[in-house]
Amino acid sequence: MVFWKETAYNKRMEQTQHFASIDEYIQTFPPTTQQSLKSLRKIIHDMVPDAIEKISYNIPAFTVHNHYLVYFAGYRNHVSIYPIPAGTAAFQKEIAPYRHGKGTVRFSLSKPVPESVVRQIVMHLLAER
Repeated sequence: MVFWKETAYNKRMEQTQHFASIDEYIQTFPPTTQQSLKSLRKIIHDMVPDAIEKISYNIPAFTVHNHYLVYFAGYRNHVSIYPIPAGTAAFQKEIAPYRHGKGTVRFSLSKPVPESVVRQIVMHLLAER
């Protein structure tokens, strides 16, 4: 018989909030992070107005024709977009300063979200779908 063991991990998992909407997700962050998340959301909506907002993996996501297009998330010091499209060599060079790991682009909260970079990411993701 297995009993629930109280551990730091289990306590953290119990406290994890599950979000019903992107608005609810954004409201959990400090104002600076909220501003960057709202900026990402607006840019994506401007580029893909018929995209459907969802929460997937407990972070915001946009779908197009029932396929996930792009995810974004907020953190203490940055916001991120997932996944990174293949794109061209010029595109890869432009996102290099923001690249973090294999499939993540990070934007520091200390600077405005670079709209042109986000637009290029979304454009390349759309082309791959």
